[in-house]
Amino acid sequence: MRAGVTRAPRTDAPRGATPAVLGVDVGTSASKAILVTLDGTVLATAVREHTVDRPRPGHVEMDGGIWWDELVSMAAELLTGPAGDGVEVTGIGLSGMGPCVLLAGADGTPVRPAILYGVDTRSGMQIDRLRAELGDDAILERCGCVLTAQAAGPKIAWVAEEEPEVYARARRLFMTASHLAFRLTGQYVLDHASASQAAPLYDLRSGRWDEEWAARVAPGIELPELRWAGEAAGTVTAQAAAALPGIAAGTPVITGTIDAWAEARGAGTEHPGDMMLMYGTTTFLVARTAELLPGRELWATAGTAPGGWTLSGGMAASGAITGWLRELTGGDDYGDLVGEAAASGPGARGLLMLPYVAGERSPLHDPDARGVIAGLTLSHTRGDLYRAALEAAALGVRHHLEAMAAAGARIDRVVAVGGGARTDLWPQIVSDVTGLPQRIPRCTIGACYGGAMLAAELAHGIDTGPWQGTDHEVRPDPALRETYDELYGLYRDLYPATRDVAHALARRQREA
Repeated sequence: MRAGVTRAPRTDAPRGATPAVLGVDVGTSASKAILVTLDGTVLATAVREHTVDRPRPGHVEMDGGIWWDELVSMAAELLTGPAGDGVEVTGIGLSGMGPCVLLAGADGTPVRPAILYGVDTRSGMQIDRLRAELGDDAILERCGCVLTAQAAGPKIAWVAEEEPEVYARARRLFMTASHLAFRLTGQYVLDHASASQAAPLYDLRSGRWDEEWAARVAPGIELPELRWAGEAAGTVTAQAAAALPGIAAGTPVITGTIDAWAEARGAGTEHPGDMMLMYGTTTFLVARTAELLPGRELWATAGTAPGGWTLSGGMAASGAITGWLRELTGGDDYGDLVGEAAASGPGARGLLMLPYVAGERSPLHDPDARGVIAGLTLSHTRGDLYRAALEAAALGVRHHLEAMAAAGARIDRVVAVGGGARTDLWPQIVSDVTGLPQRIPRCTIGACYGGAMLAAELAHGIDTGPWQGTDHEVRPDPALRETYDELYGLYRDLYPATRDVAHALARRQREA
């Protein structure tokens, strides 16, 4: 068990039963659950796909009730099916997309759909106002970052200003994992890693809510008790257990955290110099740092345990583009597209894409950025487009790595996780573009595995380090360095060359 993590009383399985932990993660496009024994063996997994709502340009929401419904459904599938025979759940781990803003009444009932993380860009006016009122330098000093669309605080202010009747009913602030923890345990808690992304409400240096700024930005909201991700939120209530066959009242539940931080935990990136690279609907990077590295391009945050700092960045879209291309071209099988992209070859036969189809988070922080496909001709194929999308994400990763180096972060070891790491083409392209090798872990299931690890540590005090190991390593091809150096230069030139046009089109899209 790691230092500083509070352990709940041990919960043992009945004699003859196999103790196991349940990990649950709610992502942007799907929820996942995993049932894992105490040696790290995966017994079974469950998935529930869902979609987000986009009621207006720049608005990305989800009904928070879906999160609980999918947890209940997946738990029932795992524990009442064959994999659950003879199994006793002794701990529950939680994670989810974030930072999200789910405002609720005092009883935890949401007053409106959850506003999602940096892919939702509605709060531009609130960001500008708060920057002017509080000052960029003061925000950077207290919060470790400047205000952007990733921050939760301006989105709370947006609800207060744009939906005052709704806001008047709000008393509590939840994120994905914390709302599930509340439904399971009745406890109103939030982990430090999530809270540190609720700028400007949280003072990163002191590790506390900033009461002065919270009163200005989120008046009337009772902020949750702060805990670390692996600490106990509480135990499963009798009411929750009645909805969850196979899970007993009294089962410990971790506080949980944002998916990328749980994924980093599952990947074993626990030491300064380690970086988790998540291939998902969006691409996300979490690097462990030896000290707090505040800056204007990336997000310095708290980690999952005391004494840990992280520097993170995220693209607004990456895997989302590949999914869009699959639907647009009528493809049913990603395997076919991967094969066609591999055949296209480095450089996608002269195509270059900017992946800013949902604006861009870091390092640009430009919600009005837009996607661009440059060099397109009638001779290009679906495989070329797919290859260009994968390369665009890889070029975005290189941009982030340069920003991390400029901030003072050292990257010694990269672990690739997420759905895009299940085949080697995408990680290979990223390694070729960045020049960095990547370790592919034995288990690439995702954040729910990291949550399960934290749950096992909480419930049993065991060392889960041996759970995760490297399956293989992807290494860069030196022969492609010159090709991708040239392409990266063009990539960096393309955004400023098209920015004014993209912003004008973004304005037209809002008006439409």
